[in-house]
Amino acid sequence: MNAAPLCALSTRSSGGRAHINHMYFAWTDRFEVIWISNPDSIHSRNLARHPSAAVTIYDSHQTWGKPDRGIQLFGTAAVTAGLREEEAQRVYRKRFRHYDPEAEGLPIYRFAARTVKLFDERALAPVTFVTARITRDGLAWVKTEVSV
Repeated sequence: MNAAPLCALSTRSSGGRAHINHMYFAWTDRFEVIWISNPDSIHSRNLARHPSAAVTIYDSHQTWGKPDRGIQLFGTAAVTAGLREEEAQRVYRKRFRHYDPEAEGLPIYRFAARTVKLFDERALAPVTFVTARITRDGLAWVKTEVSV
């Protein structure tokens, strides 16, 4: 998840239309994605109505035809509060040293992944995707797909 400072967040509007947003993010060892955002932005308003979301992270400098890797996460997201907010701020500040929650004045969001889909052609094989469920004990394999 450290391949890039930006990720793409997918949300859905009240009318069911897809929306995507690129944002700076930090993460936890539980595959949580943390970011700050204006609550009036489209993706923030979408999450307030429908917390279901997806995130993808990959190195945008990869070259077509060479081994690729990336991760897709599926779960829910919302504004944090209380102890979770403090923890999220610490996680975000660890990655972005100049982040100051009081100066920013923006809420901090937390995406909790339920499922992860990983592709790493160097470690696995070309066009191979591994899907796993996130459990209290770590990752639990669900399936492996090989596209041709």
